Amino acid sequence: MRPTRSHVCLAALLALGFSAGAAQAQAESESRISGLRLNGGEPIAIESDKLEVREEDNIAVFTGNVAVTQGPTLLKAGRMTVHYAKDGGSAATGSSNIEKLEVDGKVYVKSDNQVATGDSGVFDMKTEVLVMSGNKVVLSEGSNVLTGCKLTVQMKTGRAQVDGCSGRVQMKIDPKSKK
Repeated sequence: MRPTRSHVCLAALLALGFSAGAAQAQAESESRISGLRLNGGEPIAIESDKLEVREEDNIAVFTGNVAVTQGPTLLKAGRMTVHYAKDGGSAATGSSNIEKLEVDGKVYVKSDNQVATGDSGVFDMKTEVLVMSGNKVVLSEGSNVLTGCKLTVQMKTGRAQVDGCSGRVQMKIDPKSKK
């Protein structure tokens, strides 16, 4: 099944709902999804200051105070570019399949008590790989915090890798946060 517009934002957000298991130069973890879910049945709302649809380029660009919500999940960014497949559908109406989603400009993702921030992110729908990067990528759940400069999530396997800034990943774990 090819992803549709109702999956685009949550697919990228879904990958951010994990906690890392060990701090090292590159940390890998199994994906843990609690409040983040792909749910094509829930409505998705996108707001921005401006929307530019470039049918000839098969893209839609949302700019200025972009806010995307679905259920308990919120994505905020300065800009979100949706790249559509050249499959005969329309980027203007969202009837075309989505190939790639790019967000940048202080990216913020929140769902329940999980938060991720960074400078930019790219989600490739074909390979199902999310890459979030920046001078500081921060993943937090309650008082547990993981910091690096690049987060790569393989959606198919649920594996995540965090690359540190200058070779170092930083993690703060609150023992009281364990359930």
